[in-house]
Amino acid sequence: MQQARKRGGRKERLALRAAPPQVNPCPPGQSGGAYRPLSETDLHSIYDTALRLLAELGMGEVPDRLHRDLLAAGASDAGNGRVLFPRALIEDAIAAAAKIFVLHGRDPDRSIEVGGDKVYFGTGGAAVQTLDLDSGLYRPSTLLDLHDFTRLQDRLTNVAWFTRCCVATDVPDVLDLDVNTAYALMRNTTKPVATSFTVAENVDPIVKMLDIAAGGEGAFARRPFLKAHISPVISPMRYGEDAVDVVYECIRHNIPMSCITAAQAGATAPATMAGFLAQSLAETLASLVMVHAIKPGYPMVFSNWPLVIDLRTGAFSGGGGETALLNAASAQLSNWLGLPSGVAASMSDAKAIDAQYGVEKGLTSLAAALAGGNLIYESSGMTAALLGVSFEAFVLDDEMHAHTYRVLRGVEVSDDTLGFDAICQSVLGEGHFLGGAHTLQAMERDYFYPPLADRDEPRSWAISGARDAWSVAKDKAREILMVHQPDYLSETQDRAIRDRFKILP
Repeated sequence: MQQARKRGGRKERLALRAAPPQVNPCPPGQSGGAYRPLSETDLHSIYDTALRLLAELGMGEVPDRLHRDLLAAGASDAGNGRVLFPRALIEDAIAAAAKIFVLHGRDPDRSIEVGGDKVYFGTGGAAVQTLDLDSGLYRPSTLLDLHDFTRLQDRLTNVAWFTRCCVATDVPDVLDLDVNTAYALMRNTTKPVATSFTVAENVDPIVKMLDIAAGGEGAFARRPFLKAHISPVISPMRYGEDAVDVVYECIRHNIPMSCITAAQAGATAPATMAGFLAQSLAETLASLVMVHAIKPGYPMVFSNWPLVIDLRTGAFSGGGGETALLNAASAQLSNWLGLPSGVAASMSDAKAIDAQYGVEKGLTSLAAALAGGNLIYESSGMTAALLGVSFEAFVLDDEMHAHTYRVLRGVEVSDDTLGFDAICQSVLGEGHFLGGAHTLQAMERDYFYPPLADRDEPRSWAISGARDAWSVAKDKAREILMVHQPDYLSETQDRAIRDRFKILP
């Protein structure tokens, strides 16, 4: 083989290396499922125990309307205030469930398909405290914070959908709170969004407001761009009447739902991992059977969220190996059943943007993604075990998600990527791979270059101000909030909404 001709144009090569890739090497929606903490035997044992719980113990505190619908679907009354679900009913509900469906964005290009093996990071939470950008201390969350968080994440590529992340504690009236929360989402983003409804009576007026943004009466129901987060099951093993009422209203208005089970190991569910997973699965299946009894096949995210408490104190713990393991196992169980899975991760206990924050978020979010959680909630911005939310955290977490998507994308093996010819040319030519065509192609296709993480050597870092990640993210958040002032409602739509609803400043 002839010696390869030496390449010139060092200046051009440096410019090519400095330029950002033209194609995103790690977009949202990568495939998960490679991490399987449970064996096939484990899966069957947990599933069989969950079905036995529902068949022999059943669900308590069943509201009258739901009681009638469940019995009509094949459940039975145990005579002690509990309703029993036979195995056949549960398996019918699983078979009829929507396996893949679209979460619409008001911008169709931002819609996402839920189910299968696709993984998306998004948000969740109902933080009552916000980490203030100026003071660096926590204070009560406000409606203005919700507007700001919504428009901040609108610019973050790896937040695939936005659930209101904080509660506006300065809005005491529950209707005003629900209306203004939905308004903040519509005004500041066109991604798929989600919220909760405090009471069922608030669903209908908010849908009327959503219709205005969607283009007229009934338009929202034809293409719903908002989903509801509901917890119709209260651990251990009973229904919550107010949340069940919200379920009925959401189905009436064609609002897709995440039915969330949020048991806590050692408190409202067994402390053992296996026992917890069995009860939590049973409870989430009870939500699925409820939906099946009302309207078979209705879009529901099977949101089985294992939560952990510190058994020494009883305090909720959002980070740690147990949280990572349980949510990964939950995602595996849901995927094994063929149901669109929702799990929670990145709920760091850290209050500051520090080493604890980074370890807990990276560990839990990577495990949930590798296990194939379709929708990974709470994964952006949350701090202080879900009590807090941070602008800086949103920015840093967006970069973390890109790294995770890159891991999920994996290694593509082909004649081209194996690079036999490129190895020969480099060995017999310049003796390195810098600037070669094969390298430049890989650079554009395979590598993520983080815009925030510092990769300078120590002396350059010190000359640049020796800044930490918190400072860099703070500046980036401020920059976005200063520049990005979206208003996704037309003047006519905004006027129509303000004429009918109490929209607060």
